[in-house]
Amino acid sequence: MLSMPEPTKSNNSVSVDMATSHLKNHARSLGADLVGIADLVLLENVECEPADLLGPYKYAISIAVKLPNAVFEQLSDRPTPLYAQVYLNANALLDQIALRLCSYIEQHGCRALPIPASQPLDMTEFRSHLSAKAVANAAGLGWQGKSLLVITPQYGPRVRLVTVLTDLPLTPDKPLKNQCASCTCCTDACVAKAIRNVSTEFHYSTREEALDFKRCADKLVSEFSRLENVNKPVCGICIKVCPWGRALRQGKIASSKE
Repeated sequence: MLSMPEPTKSNNSVSVDMATSHLKNHARSLGADLVGIADLVLLENVECEPADLLGPYKYAISIAVKLPNAVFEQLSDRPTPLYAQVYLNANALLDQIALRLCSYIEQHGCRALPIPASQPLDMTEFRSHLSAKAVANAAGLGWQGKSLLVITPQYGPRVRLVTVLTDLPLTPDKPLKNQCASCTCCTDACVAKAIRNVSTEFHYSTREEALDFKRCADKLVSEFSRLENVNKPVCGICIKVCPWGRALRQGKIASSKE
């Protein structure tokens, strides 16, 4: 196990930077592909359940696992059983990483709370305890695209996300600039015709700014979740067509986030 340096009064900022680096390295050793730190000040206006969820904590650790490129090549206008299973497997891996990272943080005398990768509390609104996309956006893993998905420079939107809340002193990362610009790939490909082709500098104030959420949810729940051997509300089409993800096929991968 990697050990984190204890902060000292004479060299506190350096110690915090080192602790942050050690934590990120440990998360990667557990299977994370990307790790970022969000200052919870940036998430003050994000809806949580319960409402005081963020109260005891100062930072959110955002962790991403990349999905295999080949699984997207099978998608045409609907999800496949294979994609649905890979989706579940990625969520399970993320939850294991988050759980073990919490143990690591607690062993260093601080609090940590894992937020499940996929645990809808409301299947009508598809809301959970805390938006993993909002956290990833604030943690600098990527920017929020027109599809509401987080677009990472390294893998595009071909990632799944999980969050760990903590009071461990860490150095937060800076949010990234939105780079969707005039691209309409996800808007044009959306099988529900739900994406509005509207960009945001940081974070949409509501989901309705970006897409007709009911139209999207209806497609997933009423049609895709009833497909044989899919049995869950997933899609994957907007993920497949994003140029930032498709660039991986040509080997154009940005350097990994520290």
